[in-house]
Amino acid sequence: MPYAAFSDFDQLASGSLAEVYAASRHDAKALIFDRETGRVVDIDPRFPPGEEGARPGRPRLGVVAREVTLLPRHWDWLATQPGGASVALRKLVEEASRNPKAQVRARRDAAYRFATALVGNAPAYEEAMRALYAGQREDFAAHIEAWPKDVRRVLEEMTAEAF
Repeated sequence: MPYAAFSDFDQLASGSLAEVYAASRHDAKALIFDRETGRVVDIDPRFPPGEEGARPGRPRLGVVAREVTLLPRHWDWLATQPGGASVALRKLVEEASRNPKAQVRARRDAAYRFATALVGNAPAYEEAMRALYAGQREDFAAHIEAWPKDVRRVLEEMTAEAF
């Protein structure tokens, strides 16, 4: 389930962004999280999920145009690559994102963001985060044991491959 909505410490819904938004939109305290990144998702209620307008880039392929700032020598190197700058950058990003260390770090960062937003002042929060980044699964589990059940369950799911 890529998204989850929480109100205080209770999970309201889990699923697609449209499903989670529909289940949580009437709760003023609801926060929607992207479980892949751990970030809170801000949704403009005038444009609910599933009703996006046209965006620059190739939206059907998921390509979105954004600005990239590089030094001239970087642009020169990119210009010599087969397929041009966009293809070369996509290949570099794909290669880097497949690195096992980068994947573990991304999972830990996502769990950190999620925990910080919901239970950043909970007992043993700092100890739990230290254990998470130190790769100490048992210590992490022990530190989050007293946390609210729904938060703990989602954190356990998010960190299943982070140790």
